[in-house]
Amino acid sequence: MTSTSPLYPLIDIGLNLASNQFADDASEVLNSARQAKISACILTGTDEQTSEQVLELCRRYAPTFPGMLYCTAGLHPHDAKHWRPETTALLKQLLAQPETVAVGETGLDFNRDYSPRPMQEQVFEAQIALSADTGKPLFMHERDAHQRQFEILRAYRSEFSKGVIHCFTGDQESLFNYLDLDLHIGITGWICDERRGSELASLVKHIPLNRLMLETDAPYLLPRTIKPKPASRRNEPAYLPWVLQSVAENRPESAEDIATATRQTSIDFFGLNKTTQPAEAG
Repeated sequence: MTSTSPLYPLIDIGLNLASNQFADDASEVLNSARQAKISACILTGTDEQTSEQVLELCRRYAPTFPGMLYCTAGLHPHDAKHWRPETTALLKQLLAQPETVAVGETGLDFNRDYSPRPMQEQVFEAQIALSADTGKPLFMHERDAHQRQFEILRAYRSEFSKGVIHCFTGDQESLFNYLDLDLHIGITGWICDERRGSELASLVKHIPLNRLMLETDAPYLLPRTIKPKPASRRNEPAYLPWVLQSVAENRPESAEDIATATRQTSIDFFGLNKTTQPAEAG
C-alpha cells in the first residue's frame, strides 16, 4: 500500500487520545485522520482519570470534528487495584453521557500482573455488571488470560448485550471461543508485523465479516508496513488504512468491502450517531 492507494471511510474503534504523546497536537492528529477518511474514533478510557479526560476531549473537539468522537469509560486490568467504592457511581455517571458508548477498557491481563489477579477478576465482573445495567457494550482487553476471561464471560454472557475483544492477538482456540460467545473482534497493526503477527494474519479470515472491526490502538502498534516509517514512530488514526490493507490481504473480500462492512458494524455495535458521514479528504 502506498500513499496513492484508495482511501475508504473507516472507523477507528481504539484511539488513546488521552496519551501524553498527543498532548501537544491532538487537533492536528484528528485533522490528519479526517483527511485519511477516518469518519469516527472511539477514544479509550483506561482508568477513572482517562475516562473523564476522553469524555472532555470528545466535547472539546466536537465543534471542529462534529460526529467524529466518542469514548469509553472503565478500568483497564492494569488499574484494577485502583477500584474504590466510588468507582461504580463515577463510571455510571460517565456512561450516562451520550458520547460514552462502551464500558471499558476492561478484562484480564495475566502477562504483567500490575494488579493482583483476584482483583482483576472482581473488577472485570463489576464492569460486566455495569454493561448489563447500562446497556452499553463491553470493550475488552485480554493478554495471557484467555481461559479465565472466557470462563467469566461464558458465565455472564446472558447478562450483557455485546462485547468486543479489542486488539486481538490470541491463537485459534481463543478466537473460536470468543466467536462462540458471539463476541466481536478488533484488529490492530499487530497484523502488519511480520515478526509476531503471522498467526493473526492466518486467523483473520475466520472472523465473520459482520463481527470484525478495525482499530489503531494509537499511539501504540504503528503498522510496520508503512514505508517510509513516520519520523515520530507514533501511531495515529490516519494510519488505519494500513491495517485495512493487511486484513484485506488475508481475507477473500476486497479492501473496499471490508471497509464498508467494518464501518457499518462499528456504527451498529456502538450505537454511533447514524448521521456520522464518511470523512472527506482535503
